[in-house]
Amino acid sequence: MSKTPPDHTDFIHSEEFLRELMKRQLRLSVSCASAFLLLLLGLPLLNYFAPELMARRVGGFTLSWLVLGVLFFPYVWIIARVFITRSIALEHAEVHHAAKGNARQP
Repeated sequence: MSKTPPDHTDFIHSEEFLRELMKRQLRLSVSCASAFLLLLLGLPLLNYFAPELMARRVGGFTLSWLVLGVLFFPYVWIIARVFITRSIALEHAEVHHAAKGNARQP
């Protein structure tokens, strides 16, 4: 019995390939979720442990309300934008990797 060399399309659908792709997607998701949770949990902790700092006035708002009412939404938009662009980049990298492998086949 002769073994034929593995086809590139077999590699793309292999467990190793899918595991690597899922690791990269998980890493991206965890990093974006961590950035969100940092602010979500950090604001109450700052209010509790540093009330003098959070009571300071900045632009007519207390620092606590400035972060919560004004800066929170742009922060979330930035996290979403980073997630979407990196997710699309991951998809393009996989498509490029698959196309490069298919070009080598006769």
